[in-house]
Amino acid sequence: MKNRIAFALIAACAACAQSAEVKIDFNKATGPVKRVNGVGQPPLVGKLAGYPMFHYLKEAGIPYSRLHDVGGWLGGGLFVDIPVLFPNFDADENDPKSYRFVYTDSLLQALEKNNVEPFFRLGVTIENFVSRGYPPMNIMPPKDFAKWARICEHVIRHYTEGWADGFKMKIDYWEIWNEPENDPNINRNPMWCAPFSEYIRLYGAVAPYLKEKFPHLKIGGYGSCGFYANVDSDYMPVAKSSPRNANFVKCAHEFLAAVRDNNWPLDFFSYHSYSAPATALGHVRVADGLLDKYGFTADKCERILNEWLPYVSHKNLGSAIQAAGIAAELIGLQNGPCDVACVYDARCGVGNYSPLFNPLTYEPHKAYYAFTAFKELRDRGTAVAVQATTDKSLYVAAAKGEKDAAVMMANDSDKAIPLVCDFQGRKVTSCRITDRNRTDAACDMPAELPPRSFIVAILGEE
Repeated sequence: MKNRIAFALIAACAACAQSAEVKIDFNKATGPVKRVNGVGQPPLVGKLAGYPMFHYLKEAGIPYSRLHDVGGWLGGGLFVDIPVLFPNFDADENDPKSYRFVYTDSLLQALEKNNVEPFFRLGVTIENFVSRGYPPMNIMPPKDFAKWARICEHVIRHYTEGWADGFKMKIDYWEIWNEPENDPNINRNPMWCAPFSEYIRLYGAVAPYLKEKFPHLKIGGYGSCGFYANVDSDYMPVAKSSPRNANFVKCAHEFLAAVRDNNWPLDFFSYHSYSAPATALGHVRVADGLLDKYGFTADKCERILNEWLPYVSHKNLGSAIQAAGIAAELIGLQNGPCDVACVYDARCGVGNYSPLFNPLTYEPHKAYYAFTAFKELRDRGTAVAVQATTDKSLYVAAAKGEKDAAVMMANDSDKAIPLVCDFQGRKVTSCRITDRNRTDAACDMPAELPPRSFIVAILGEE
């Protein structure tokens, strides 16, 4: 009798909690499931040790690996960076012997083998020690912008047209540099030891040249540090203020004005955010509005968030907190004005920015399964309309295919969220959950979404 009373009280308490109503209209397509499930540098675990972890990218359906910072640490100064590919700037840029492609060839072949397209950053790896007073090595502006453009041309020809015993790979995105405005003090800027105006001049020299040579490829930049200080937008739940953050926004305005006024090509604008999902998705909307303001509407210029990660800290690596945050942000990116996104990043390391793999066991962290869950949406292909009420911590996306459908939900909060779901009569045929106690575990469709959790449910035909 006591047990029955206890169960009744529990049920009554659950009923008192306000439920989140989730309605999915499978008859209303909203477009394709987007390629927002890219990653940064891939999981290198040794310089050329056979790339044993790349299969995880294939299994999660990762569309892109952005090749920035690949030259550092486990990269050992071997990969991708222009000073690595073209070691002597005074050499003849038309001579294949002036280039050292062999290591990057191996990396890109391994990505291609695992169905991952490189998102190629033309530039250099960050030099974090510069901010502590150490001298820069490769982050100075090229001493001859026109020659640097020709070097980049030959790199592109090697990987896409077979130049210098090269390849004919599919590599659509070519990004000019990264975070040139990282610090307004040029002596402490770990990416670009020069005024931002010099970066604009570099872009103006390189982008038109490369676009003329490769009109079918996408040329853009600049890996903006982001929009943390934008205080005049309704999209920002929390506006941070500092001279450095304000400079990020100032530089974005200056860059977009220069590109517009000089009619330079900008096939995509790339930027970054390391905020919690709600704030990061506010940054996405700020970027979208800013691009519209300068005439770079969505039909002319792609919006690319190619560095993002919520809840950055050592203690959150492998945790349900970060995993649910990543799942929530993936869903939010799918539902917002973003075309491509790459989490930072997929390395198998011990740093704050290695959310997907455990460097001690070489096994996936919980957050990896946010990407396998999102793959279920990508596999179906057509996003459909979703309505989710009452709780801003609940993120929902859904997609349909020819035979079935998939729904992904994330709870980015410390409280459970009761669910009332309308799936238009479709039955849940399988469901998987990741939370504090489970990792990609099979389960019944839950009546409530636990704190810091996400699920992916497969639904049968109507």
